[in-house]
Formats: sequence, structure tokens, C-alpha cells
Amino acid sequence: MQIAIINGPNLNLLGTREPDVYGAQTFEQYYQELQNLFPNVTFSYYQSNVEGELINELHRVGFTSNGIIINPGGYTHTSVAIGDAIAAIKAPVIETHISNVHAREDFRKISHVSAKCKGTISGLGLSGYALAVKWFIDNLK
Repeated sequence: MQIAIINGPNLNLLGTREPDVYGAQTFEQYYQELQNLFPNVTFSYYQSNVEGELINELHRVGFTSNGIIINPGGYTHTSVAIGDAIAAIKAPVIETHISNVHAREDFRKISHVSAKCKGTISGLGLSGYALAVKWFIDNLK
């Protein structure tokens, strides 16, 4: 099984950015744990702070991956184009957020990608990524 993980803006700063909200672990550290937890899954990982680059990556992996986990970061609330890119590809997508976006500022309660995704995981920290992988394993046999 091939699962692509795509992280959006500011997620390259995990471990140093607002550790009270996002934790003290870098995504690279967590990614290694994820690979160890699911040795039978082939992962790819991509992060960008640029909207168009995220769209290009969705197009690149969206027809070859079995599933995609996306954390669009702040683009969740602003990017119709990322939502359109998700709708245009074949691979199912799970939207994942480290923090509970519904318990934060009002503008974070709006998602332009959720309706295009198979589901959304929010507020469970980095473990939300593992839960998404588990869903793909259980449902895409």
C-alpha cells in the first residue's frame, strides 16, 4: 500500500512552533515513528508553504497512491483550489489537523477541503496521521 502525506504551511516548524498547541516533536521524528508503526506501508512525504506546490503534489501522487493524508494548514480555510485539486484526483484523501480547529478562532471552523475528502481527523495531535493510515489499511483492501 502506498500512502502519501502532504503537509501545508508552517508544518515544517513543528517542534518549535507553538509547542503548547502543536507539541514538541518535529514531523520528521514522527514520520520515522509512523514508518516503524506501519512497516508494510510505503510512505511518501511532502511539505510546502506554497499553495501551488501543494496542488502540484496532489496532482502528482493523486493517481498512483492508494491514499493521501493532507494537512493543508492555514490553506484549509482559504484555498478553494486545494479543494478542487482533491476533487480532481482518484486517490481518497483524509484531511488531518493536529489541533482541534473547531475549538480555535472562528475562521478556522471553515474548511474548503473537508467536503472533498473521505473524512477529517482533528484535534488528536500527530496521532491523527496514524489513525488515517489505519483507516486506509482497514478500508482499502
